[in-house]
Amino acid sequence: MERGSYKDEVTMKEITGINHVGLRVTDLDVARGFYEKLGFVFIVGPVGPEPVAVMEHPSGININFILNGSESKTLNVLMDVPEKHTGFTHIALEVTDLQAAQAYLESINYTITEGPIVTPDGASFIFIRDPDDNVIEFHQPVS
Repeated sequence: MERGSYKDEVTMKEITGINHVGLRVTDLDVARGFYEKLGFVFIVGPVGPEPVAVMEHPSGININFILNGSESKTLNVLMDVPEKHTGFTHIALEVTDLQAAQAYLESINYTITEGPIVTPDGASFIFIRDPDDNVIEFHQPVS
């Protein structure tokens, strides 16, 4: 089977959606406080050998915080260095009203790091960073 080929007869029809996103963080209390202001609710943690804590948004979006981030402040190697490493660069959260989302983020002193950007088809998005420099996009699709 050729890597990246979409002509393969075998498919994964069993996939129904993204279950959760894993984010490595340095401090659960700091991450929890940040994401609670975005509407996420603490579920459980720390649990397991990593350890991990779980938060969920009422929309069903689930984030697993991997609680073993290095305490030393370094650049986000996927976003902030000239060499472009492979890996997941950000999470995009869909919103119904980007202007309202931006106004709320600014009202709680969360810095908009990029945007708003409008695509030729009319979708728009902005970006912020969490306390560990993980990138979060707020994306309003075309109506």
